[in-house]
Amino acid sequence: MYEMVGSVKLIEETQTFSSGFAKREFVITTEDKYPQDVKFEATKEKIEQVDKLKVGDHVKVSFNIRGNEYKGRYYVNLQSWKIENAGGEVSPALDAAGSEGASGGNLDDIEESPF
Repeated sequence: MYEMVGSVKLIEETQTFSSGFAKREFVITTEDKYPQDVKFEATKEKIEQVDKLKVGDHVKVSFNIRGNEYKGRYYVNLQSWKIENAGGEVSPALDAAGSEGASGGNLDDIEESPF
């Protein structure tokens, strides 16, 4: 399990594929000495957590690193499984979800990767 703290910079629309698989991507800007913009994706029911975000929210993202190969090319995705308030400005919906999700983000959810 990995965690990263930052401010939400961008929230993409949900993408649904012909297979029925859906994902939603979002970007946070880290608080490092040299800030970086890092893209995450949420899948399945975790998309609901992204729906509650707004640009500027200060969040802590718990995520897994997922890698796969497709036609000789290798890809890495940062798959979020819990998004919670990291203090500072945050939308009220996320604040409520973060307190609910603190006990609700169990490790069984991690095993549900599409890769």
